Amino acid sequence: MLQILSLLTFVIWLVIFFLWGQFWRVWEFDAGRARFPSRDRWPTVAAVVPARNEAETIGAVLRGLAAQDYSGEFSIVIVDDHSRDGTAEIARRTAEEAGVASRTIIVRASELQPGWTGKLWSLNLGANVAADMTPEFLWFTDADIMHSTDTLRNLVSNAESGKLDLTSLMVLLKAESFVERLLIPPFVYFFLMLYPPRWIADSKSRTAAAAGGCILLRRSSLERAGGLAAIRGEVIDDCALARTVKKSGGKIWMGLTRSSRSLRAYTNSSEIRDVIARTAFTQLRYSALNLLGTLLGLGVTFLVPFVLTFSSNIHVWPFALAAWCLMTASFLPAVTLYRLSPVWAPLLPFSALFYAFATCLSAVRYWLGRGGQWKGRAQASKPISQ
Repeated sequence: MLQILSLLTFVIWLVIFFLWGQFWRVWEFDAGRARFPSRDRWPTVAAVVPARNEAETIGAVLRGLAAQDYSGEFSIVIVDDHSRDGTAEIARRTAEEAGVASRTIIVRASELQPGWTGKLWSLNLGANVAADMTPEFLWFTDADIMHSTDTLRNLVSNAESGKLDLTSLMVLLKAESFVERLLIPPFVYFFLMLYPPRWIADSKSRTAAAAGGCILLRRSSLERAGGLAAIRGEVIDDCALARTVKKSGGKIWMGLTRSSRSLRAYTNSSEIRDVIARTAFTQLRYSALNLLGTLLGLGVTFLVPFVLTFSSNIHVWPFALAAWCLMTASFLPAVTLYRLSPVWAPLLPFSALFYAFATCLSAVRYWLGRGGQWKGRAQASKPISQ
């Protein structure tokens, strides 16, 4: 029985490594390696930044937006989502100090309407405000992400060169503490495994995803897809937006970048656990059967090879070790993306165990009416219509 299980894990990893969209080859979709031709015309862009209690980061974020090396018309809309820490005041003062007050609009979100999730409600308000400036592109970016000065220029160049309707970047998350180094690279790895970028870019594939912290979107494509109201109840809003744009005939692309980075630090494992638990059960469509299947899949795929590697049975451990090696090799590029030591790569089974726990917690919170927690809001206390 163990021999069959060991062989099964090896076959699974052969499929993942060679046939699953080559998701682990992160260098192929590293935006930092792309080179684009110079442009004679740069389209109008409006950045929309939803901010809820972001006093610690909004100043640096706004300074980063103000410093964008972009030749086209560029404006900024910050939506203060009922912050209680002076976020709006800091943003207003920073805009004046950075010399961009004339092209920065700071608005306070109205009361959250039934059927909307908080972030999408803020983004919708910001998009409506930006519409008065008739931008060709909307740049949705989070209030805890610091962009390099060439981010917008490269995003627009990529979108225009590739005739993309939605262009998204996974920014670099912090991986400085022990728990961050153990759990953050796997976060990127598992996301890419769920949504291989090759499949995202393939118009014939149904796979669609985006990284919500940095999305450049053609306003005409958003309107064609029905606007943000079409996905107003979605908890995983970035992937829902990408799916809607792709279904409406739009061309989408997602890559990685090291030049834009998150300012948010995770000081302990419970903070990362909560990030995972916010959307994990939503990803499983609130299905107990899908939950059981996922836990079984994580166990067989990530834990069994590690455990059986230490078997004394000569017919068991070689296949298990080969599977663990393939797993480690596929994870290594994500580890090196974060410029961490390769010694972290073989530890993926331990990270997978943590993610399995967080997924279970996500389901429990949902069943208790506290699912989809974001900024103090439970946004998935009941199934959201698709």
